[in-house]
Amino acid sequence: MFAVIKTGGKQYRVAANDLLKIEKLEAKVGDIVEIGNVLAHGEGENVTFGAPFVDGALVTAEVVEQGKNRTVIAFKKRRRQNSRRKIGHRQLLTTVRIAEILLGGANPSKKAAAKPEAKAEAKAEVAAEAKAETAPKEPKAKKEPKAEAAAGEEAKAAPLFKAPKGEPDDLTVIKGIGPVAAKDLAEQGIITFAQLAKLTDKDVAKIDEHMPFSADQIKDWREQAKDLAKK
Repeated sequence: MFAVIKTGGKQYRVAANDLLKIEKLEAKVGDIVEIGNVLAHGEGENVTFGAPFVDGALVTAEVVEQGKNRTVIAFKKRRRQNSRRKIGHRQLLTTVRIAEILLGGANPSKKAAAKPEAKAEAKAEVAAEAKAETAPKEPKAKKEPKAEAAAGEEAKAAPLFKAPKGEPDDLTVIKGIGPVAAKDLAEQGIITFAQLAKLTDKDVAKIDEHMPFSADQIKDWREQAKDLAKK
C-alpha cells in the first residue's frame, strides 16, 4: 500500500518503511509524528483520491534524524549597475521513517509524542499573576550601579574573533560585502583584509554556524582578501 502525503508545502509518495527527508518538524529523534494531510492512497491499480484530503486517512512516521540540507547559493547581478548580491541558504530537514498508513479512522499502534498543552499553561500563568496581585507587595531592593553594569556586560555575547589594533580596512571593497555585512563582521572582530585572508577552514565553519553567511561566501571573500592584503 502507498499514500501521497502533503507536508511543508510539498507532496510525497510513501510506503511503509520508506526513509524520507522533509522540512523540519518540531520533534525529537525517536518520536512518532502524525501526518494527516493524505491526498491519495492505493494498492496496485486501486487508488482513492481525496477532495483534497482523504477522510479518516493518516500516516505515522518515526523521526530518525534532525539536520540540514546542502547550502544553496543565490546570486543576483544587475548589468552595468555595479550591483551584485550573493547569499546562501541551508534548509532545515527532518529525516523520518514511514511507520504506518492508516485508513478509516484507525488508531496508530504507536501514539505520537504528547505536546504540551498551551491552554493549561496559560491558565496556570493567569492564576499565578492573579495570586501575585492579591499578595502584599514587598519593596524592591535597589540594584547597585556596578551590579547592573556587570549584568549588562555578561548579557552581551563575546565576539567570535579578537579585532587587531590599528585602522580597519574598508571591507566593502570586497565583492559581496555590503555595509550591513561589513558591520556584522566588525561586530565579530573581523575588520581587516589580513584577517579575512588568514581564516582557516575551522574559522569558516565557525562563521557559517554563528553568522548569516554561507561557507562558500566566506571562502570567496577570503580569496579576494588575499589579493587586497598584499597591496
